[in-house]
Amino acid sequence: MTTVNFEDIKLADEERQPCEVWTRVMGYLRPYSEFNVGKKSEFKSRLNFSELKAVEGCACHCEEGSYAIAAE
Repeated sequence: MTTVNFEDIKLADEERQPCEVWTRVMGYLRPYSEFNVGKKSEFKSRLNFSELKAVEGCACHCEEGSYAIAAE
């Protein structure tokens, strides 16, 4: 079996390919490259949601490890 060391692989700029970013907009996937100026600006200002940060930062005074579930 051949082992490949990825640190040894060097690509010239003309060998590289652009990476197309897709995102969900209004319930379906679209490539970022097709966005208009306003939608590109909105995309750049988005924040990633972190469930862990949301739970740790809540002010509900829950006991550690016990969280109320709305479905119950």
